[in-house]
Amino acid sequence: MNIFRHRPRTFVGPPALALLIAATGCSSADDTATAVVPSPDAKVTELCRNLDKVLPKKVDGLDRQDPEPVSALTAGWGSPAIILRCGVGQPAKMVDPKVADGNDPDAIGGGVNGVGWLMEKLDDGSQRFTTSLRLAYVEVTVPAGVDSAGVLVDLAAPIKKAIPKGIAS
Repeated sequence: MNIFRHRPRTFVGPPALALLIAATGCSSADDTATAVVPSPDAKVTELCRNLDKVLPKKVDGLDRQDPEPVSALTAGWGSPAIILRCGVGQPAKMVDPKVADGNDPDAIGGGVNGVGWLMEKLDDGSQRFTTSLRLAYVEVTVPAGVDSAGVLVDLAAPIKKAIPKGIAS
């Protein structure tokens, strides 16, 4: 006896079909980036809100497309997204003596147009930049394959305008 010959037919009714279409339409295949929203104190939050007001509509030629959830503490450009997060904590590498001495192959310090940065190479090939000597830490993650120079140049002026020099607490 052939078991495939006597298979019962299955009818997918309208409710099941509607559920399938809805699930497919809500898939994670869209290009919306996500970012963890920092939770700094009130003083830093105000500085970050000021930064959000002066951030450019384009960075390195890419249109602004803010990540989810929407917050004045995060911003994004392009896809895959360049993500900015304001009010993050101090990165451990920022106080690592190996970095200060130039002996860490995955992290270096430097500056672009008057803004100091700690650059870290991440395992996925992306780069994370965190401002130094500012009253709030601003982190910018640049996807693998994207030239970070234009990104840092475009973000320098708004950071200088909104986040004063100093030591973040």
